[in-house]
Amino acid sequence: MKSGKYVYLFEEAEAIDKKLLGGKGAGLAEMTRMGLPVPPGFTVTTEACLHFYENKKKLPKTLMEEVGVNLKKVEEKTGEKLGSAQNPLFFSVRSGAAISMPGMMDTILNLGLNEKTLESLIQINVGRKICL
Repeated sequence: MKSGKYVYLFEEAEAIDKKLLGGKGAGLAEMTRMGLPVPPGFTVTTEACLHFYENKKKLPKTLMEEVGVNLKKVEEKTGEKLGSAQNPLFFSVRSGAAISMPGMMDTILNLGLNEKTLESLIQINVGRKICL
């Protein structure tokens, strides 16, 4: 299974590879390939997790560089930027495995939401109903 690549954009991932992408990642890749309205994003592979635990809880050397490259691609596609006060980008971070394990791992919603980006959302949405 060792691919040497740890991060895949939804549109470049092979949806059939649940062992590599986890169930959620494979599902997002498949929905993207079907043309469903999936926000741009990327999946960190299960290989990155295995590497972490097999190497004294050290991330793979190339992981953060790959995350940065793919983050830039998502920012370019959306016209938004993580941490920007003018046009903030938000992520949901969900864990996944080849088999479902409900409640086993944390989910992080609205990664990128902070005082600066919240103020921007308030200004952008004055007079509109929003849900955060």
